[in-house]
Amino acid sequence: MFTSLFLRGPALAALFALLGACSPVDAPPLDQQLYVWQRQWTAAHDEALAHTRDDFSTLRVLALQAFPGDGWRRARVEGALLKRDGRPLIAVIRLDGQLPALDSQDITAHIQQLLADWQALGLNVTGVEIDHDAGNARLAGYGAFLQGLRASLPPRLKLSITALPAWLASPDLPALLHSVDSSVLQVHAVSRPELGLFDPAQAKTWAAGWSRVTDKPFYLALPAYGVGLLTSGSGAPLVESEVPLERPGQRRELMADPVQLAALAAQLRQAPPAHLAGLIWFRLPLAGDRRAWSLATLRAVARGDALHSPLQLHLSERAGLYDIRLGNDGNLDSPLPERLELAVGECEAVDALAGYAVQRNPGQLVFTRLQQGRLPAGASRAIGWARCTKIDQGASHVRL
Repeated sequence: MFTSLFLRGPALAALFALLGACSPVDAPPLDQQLYVWQRQWTAAHDEALAHTRDDFSTLRVLALQAFPGDGWRRARVEGALLKRDGRPLIAVIRLDGQLPALDSQDITAHIQQLLADWQALGLNVTGVEIDHDAGNARLAGYGAFLQGLRASLPPRLKLSITALPAWLASPDLPALLHSVDSSVLQVHAVSRPELGLFDPAQAKTWAAGWSRVTDKPFYLALPAYGVGLLTSGSGAPLVESEVPLERPGQRRELMADPVQLAALAAQLRQAPPAHLAGLIWFRLPLAGDRRAWSLATLRAVARGDALHSPLQLHLSERAGLYDIRLGNDGNLDSPLPERLELAVGECEAVDALAGYAVQRNPGQLVFTRLQQGRLPAGASRAIGWARCTKIDQGASHVRL
């Protein structure tokens, strides 16, 4: 039996309203921001800032640090570059987690002086972020400190904090989050280094948990960098990041995987947890920074572009002398290939450059990688030279 149902007037309008409430609503696009974490600024910052202006709305700039027993240090920020850049700035204040206590009066005075100095430079300061790795047992006291700091800041400046997933286990977390305008959940480098730098599945779980605790906007801090792990006598590895450690020993390199991060970012854009306002990438890459993604890769991941890293041999010849280069013509940084095989004629002389060794076989040159490394997107690298009657590029191979 079939039943016909006819709705008219207010009843029909109510049905359409109900259907509209049940249909999916497009979420606003996730904001994307950048951490600028260098303590010493160089000429490379100018180019890096210029090439990120279209893709990242806001800069969170390491500004001031407090160390136990060593006092305060300011990052040597180039105010002229930031003023010319013009993007909103959030000053990040790093309070070392080993500080025995938080001296509210002293910290507030240093922050207010910093803000006055930055505003005198004409910088577009919109907020303050406190980065403090407090243990769960100290979260209640940390929340009280933040309430006092919030009261001391001008209402137009937003107060945010860097937060740790471990805080999800604390009953003091809701009150802590209530004392700030927003939070930045760090989901990288929060486990023991030997377990890895980042786990996308764990990051999604933490983000979902965070969305259930807070009713204010929060951001995810995502990695666009790598570290080296150096063995030490104590058993726990030493972590080497931007600044090399003057220690001998074998280093294990960990690098955040752009493909993994691109997939996670796509998932978060399609189905963001409640209150997720955006993604903040750590950190702004500078030319020559071997432990950060290239600008090309960072921008491609942030945009959601398809990632690819086609490696090509580039040969230049003059009077029988060939310069041999390897090029990455894509937008994804690539590991250096383990082996390159070149089909050649008679060779009088040949040599490999840093990072490779070369072996001469009949009709073939074989370049073998000696140490791991990366070829940034859009870059090329000389791997050797050869004086030969010919090199057949079409018959040569790059093997990862």
